[in-house]
Amino acid sequence: MWFCYLVYVSTDEEPHYGMMRKTYLKEHRPAIYLRYMLEDRLIEHRNVLDEEAQEWVLDTWKKMSLEQKCGQVFCPMGLGNDPELLKHLTQDIGVGGLMYRADTTKNIQQTHRMLQEFSDIPLLLAANTEAGGDGLALEGTSFGKPMAVAATNNPENGYRMGLTACKEGAALGLNWSFAPIVDINYDFHNPITNVRTFGSDPEKVLAFASRYLDAADECDVAVAIKHFPGDGVDERDQHILTSVNSFSTEKWDETFGYVYSNLIQKGAKTVMVGHIAQPAYVKAINPNATRKEMLRPASLSPELLTGLLRGKLGFNGLISTDATPMVGFTAAMKRCEAIPQAIAAGCDMILFNKSLEEDYGYLLTAVKEGKVSEERLDEAVLRILATKASLHLHEKKRTKTLVPGEEAIKIVGCQTHKTWAKEVADQAITLVRDNQNLLPISPKKYKRVYLNVIQKDSNPDSPFVQKWKAQFEKEGFEVTVRDRRTAITVEDFIEPERMTPEKGKLMHEMYRSVEEMKQDYDLYVYICNMENASNNTTLRLNWNVCFGLGDDAPWFVSEIPTMMISTAYPFHLFDAPMIDTYINSYSGNPEFIQVTMEKIMGRSEFCGVSPVDALCGKDYI
Repeated sequence: MWFCYLVYVSTDEEPHYGMMRKTYLKEHRPAIYLRYMLEDRLIEHRNVLDEEAQEWVLDTWKKMSLEQKCGQVFCPMGLGNDPELLKHLTQDIGVGGLMYRADTTKNIQQTHRMLQEFSDIPLLLAANTEAGGDGLALEGTSFGKPMAVAATNNPENGYRMGLTACKEGAALGLNWSFAPIVDINYDFHNPITNVRTFGSDPEKVLAFASRYLDAADECDVAVAIKHFPGDGVDERDQHILTSVNSFSTEKWDETFGYVYSNLIQKGAKTVMVGHIAQPAYVKAINPNATRKEMLRPASLSPELLTGLLRGKLGFNGLISTDATPMVGFTAAMKRCEAIPQAIAAGCDMILFNKSLEEDYGYLLTAVKEGKVSEERLDEAVLRILATKASLHLHEKKRTKTLVPGEEAIKIVGCQTHKTWAKEVADQAITLVRDNQNLLPISPKKYKRVYLNVIQKDSNPDSPFVQKWKAQFEKEGFEVTVRDRRTAITVEDFIEPERMTPEKGKLMHEMYRSVEEMKQDYDLYVYICNMENASNNTTLRLNWNVCFGLGDDAPWFVSEIPTMMISTAYPFHLFDAPMIDTYINSYSGNPEFIQVTMEKIMGRSEFCGVSPVDALCGKDYI
């Protein structure tokens, strides 16, 4: 969907790639006018703001004080639903949007309704609906991680994913989806991308993200394609440092640039900018850039925001930062400088805060002191208002339909969406290899199963472990669960009094004969649930090992048939190349667990096509 924006631009020349410092950074007296996207090639079927929408944007903007304009650029995290708190956010500060983490459908809808009633200007209400309606509502449909959806090899599931996420979200008042993720998984070590991406092929990423956008448009929800200039190249996480997209300008154009350019042409209304550096493009746009400027996060970089995203790619929509409490942003410069710099460099909206009141004060002071021009602030505010108008929020405000009635909740977690989710699971689960012809398994052949679940929660009684145990027992297997809370250390040998009964039992397992072990177990099953999450440095497998005795490392693969199922990180073969039967399920949701069991029991065929190289580019795995 195409639409034009009310924007500030210089009167003497159009901004474009290579001219960023001549235009956006020069102090020209701006002129306001409606314009199309920058490139002539983009002038096709457009959805221009109608006259009423244009008038609303301009009238609203003209009535705003400087303080109200500064408030409008903030989108804080929603941390409660106390009416006085919500009034403070919407009336004292006058924020432009909010984002809440998942809560019950009733709480979210009521909170959104209060927010919209308290705010004079309708709000952008956002959520991380990356993988279904569960990004906003606890009862929402968990459709499947992006990589699972891509493994179906059917872009129609990208549409269903977007429709499930946005339709369920819209029923609760959502109008801004922080999705689809268009990062490309190039470095398998990266702990935050992997299953959150549609894979390592730009064409596939574009195909699935494009269909998500189609569904969002149907639901009157704006997408935020993220995380510009692109995560998945660096093995580090931007949550804990400024990571680097190290591609050359040519390679970036062929990969991330290809995806962003096409989605911008398709009509993506917002872009979320990560705390990710792209030194090659900074240097290309500004040959005099210092090393510090080249390694500055995109969220603070005028070269990447105004030169690349606005200029070369022609994006004229709303630019939001990623969460500004992330270390990739906070460590770049003093916060009193960073908040104004993000706006001055080209961002239109600040996502999350250390302290909203403090950040608001930093920006207001910077504008009053001329460190951020009023023209740049106005441009940001106009883009925010125009985005809201493109979603018809001004009309919905007038008709009191910004948040649907309680009857709309019935769509959340509905049977149709759950059926789609189960179909995705059936189509996605990928048999990477079965070199030992182990599958299908049966209790007749492998009665006694040793189940070792590797995840952050080492409690063998955790719900996730018990779900898997119950699935195997339901099929007729006898299951022994490994207690990963127990480990032998060197100190246990030095100080025998430290040897508890649990450790003694484990010691026996480690030292007993191979034949004795084989008499106890017919099949060893690893379930690896190493989920990606912010603030990780790695998702590698860490075995309990003492004196090289192996313990729960797969030292026994030549003795006992062994299978590994990964319900998250798809690259565990890097640490376990000796395992000959390996499955990527991409998700530990109940639907995926159930369908995985169907497949390993032989009642369902494996259909998934891996969106990444599960062998990590190695010819020795």
